[in-house]
Amino acid sequence: MAFELPKLPYAENALADAGMCQETLELHHGKHHQAYVTALNGFVESKPELAGKALEEIIALSHADSSLTPVFNNAGQHWNHCIFWNCLSPKGGKIPGALETKLVEDFGSVDAFKAAFKQAATTQFGSGWAWLVLGSDGKLKVTKTANAANPLSEDEGRTLLGLDVWEHSYYLDFRNRRPDYVSNFLDRLANYEYAESCLKGA
Repeated sequence: MAFELPKLPYAENALADAGMCQETLELHHGKHHQAYVTALNGFVESKPELAGKALEEIIALSHADSSLTPVFNNAGQHWNHCIFWNCLSPKGGKIPGALETKLVEDFGSVDAFKAAFKQAATTQFGSGWAWLVLGSDGKLKVTKTANAANPLSEDEGRTLLGLDVWEHSYYLDFRNRRPDYVSNFLDRLANYEYAESCLKGA
């Protein structure tokens, strides 16, 4: 069965008042993400060893195999973006109680978490991602990955929150001001309810 572009969990104009315009979502979701899905399906059709495998299986199979780098790039980006759309909300920025307690426990304060996340996101050179993950030790940590890599491929733990720092994700709204984009995400767009649900489901 072919992979499909997931529907956004909100309207394309729903995030505009919080700093992500409709054109950004139309291009990012409808063009960029769709291109990854289309390319991934092409690889699956042409490579019998990928037939019938789940997305996570394809990522595991391809991430360390240089001959399958194009497969990994598209599979990883499909997975990353499926997470990303859920990490945005028109009512974002509000941190629910259980997640706040865990952030304070593991980072010292919410502000310290945000500082660590912003540091990861702004120091990822070139294209990539910043993540909040629950490690195998039961503690929250912030990580960053380049290009299509993610906490799944790097075995870093359960993903709770992810931010795309590829330039196409913020250029229309913030031009080259990545730090402003990251701060806006943390304070106005981040779907912390989704992050908490992932934490509770771990």
